[in-house]
Amino acid sequence: MSLLPLLLPLMAQVGPASALPSNANPYASSLPIEIIEKKDAEAAKRARAAQNVTLPASRNTAGCMSAVEANPERSAELAQSALGDAIGRERVRAGLCLGAALSDLGRWDEARGAFVTARDAADAADHASRARLGAMAGNAALAAGQAGQALALLGPAATDAKIIGDAELTGSIALDRARALVAVKQPDEAAAALAEARTAQPDNAQAWLLSATLSRRQEKLSQAQTQIEKAASLAPQDPEIGLEAGVIAMLSGNETAARRSWTSVLAAGAGSDAAVTAKQYLSQLGPDTDKSGATTAKAPKP
Repeated sequence: MSLLPLLLPLMAQVGPASALPSNANPYASSLPIEIIEKKDAEAAKRARAAQNVTLPASRNTAGCMSAVEANPERSAELAQSALGDAIGRERVRAGLCLGAALSDLGRWDEARGAFVTARDAADAADHASRARLGAMAGNAALAAGQAGQALALLGPAATDAKIIGDAELTGSIALDRARALVAVKQPDEAAAALAEARTAQPDNAQAWLLSATLSRRQEKLSQAQTQIEKAASLAPQDPEIGLEAGVIAMLSGNETAARRSWTSVLAAGAGSDAAVTAKQYLSQLGPDTDKSGATTAKAPKP
């Protein structure tokens, strides 16, 4: 029996945004768009459908699974109770339900523990369940700000995902590994993880966006430009891509392209958070470029 898809919040990385290298451009420290290290406090609660894990039906946890979204507190109670005397596959199911409910409540460290419990209860040969549950545990660790723990969990999950040949899951885990590696200040390793994500899912716009952001932060602007163009071709209406494209253009000395990118974000949705950010960036620019195309914008105020 396949479980209904669970909604598991995906950590986009919460924390202070680090400035770009100050020697790159006057805009570097004033116009940072850290896609990987978003300051958005709600980013950790942004939901995505988790992979289905094939588990047997259980009378105690079936009610919990169907009620997680409507009443996560009650669902957590039911799952915790079922976990107490569950064995084998029922323990896997109860741990999964508990982790989902705790994630919905924002109790990330406890959710990580529940997903680990479920993963460890799965048969060693059940690589599908172990991969997906390990990925969920890694998501929860990221949401809790525990990048080191996340890496320890995501490594084995990636191995299991490759064994079952699940490209989508392999790519998703690679993206989470990249976020964790950025958090522990290992940018080269993060770049390698993002390359793995792009290989596994070449049409994943998020993988190309994060790659462009990291390349830009490493001052590899030509590479960043190629990657952001690919992201834009895959998701032309994504405001985050428009914001990042503008920063890359500005750091490359192309104010006209930067204005065009940020203006497109405004046009896509004037009331959105991305549009507010784009408006702030545009307001920091001075006069438009001259006829020769040379940048004449003033450096933004500190």
